[in-house]
Amino acid sequence: VRAHGSPRVLDVGCGSGRVGEFVLDAGAAEYVGVDFSEPMLELARERLGRYGDGVSLLQGDFLEIDLEGPFEVVLALGFFDYIRDPEPFARRMGDVCASTLVASFPGWNWLKGPVRKVRYEVVHRVPIFDYTPPQIRRLMTDAGFSRVKIDSPGSGFLVRADR
Repeated sequence: VRAHGSPRVLDVGCGSGRVGEFVLDAGAAEYVGVDFSEPMLELARERLGRYGDGVSLLQGDFLEIDLEGPFEVVLALGFFDYIRDPEPFARRMGDVCASTLVASFPGWNWLKGPVRKVRYEVVHRVPIFDYTPPQIRRLMTDAGFSRVKIDSPGSGFLVRADR
């Protein structure tokens, strides 16, 4: 039984569960983390084990994994950096989100951009992607969100999209 106002939270690309700690400490009734990396989920299990039954960690592709939504809050922090084709992911987030999506998006920056590209794409052979505010706004509205707020606290963007 959930306390009134205690949200169910889905964290897409939850990694080691760092954000989950903050979410659960803030009063989330349930935290569901999805990640494709089993080693990262093992770290999340260790980190979030003390929260008991309020935590579910699922390994798999977010586009294919079975989720029992809706979730009042969907998080995608540090996720879109690595997504070549973000539209299906944003649409799926919209499908399972009852209220609010909070996501981060990298943006090109002439100071950090070249270093970031070399570090990820050349050294680690991991492609990364950058976004502009118009791209983000279109992505969110196409996914069914009616209000999109984009802040730029640093070299990227923090987005709140509401139904």
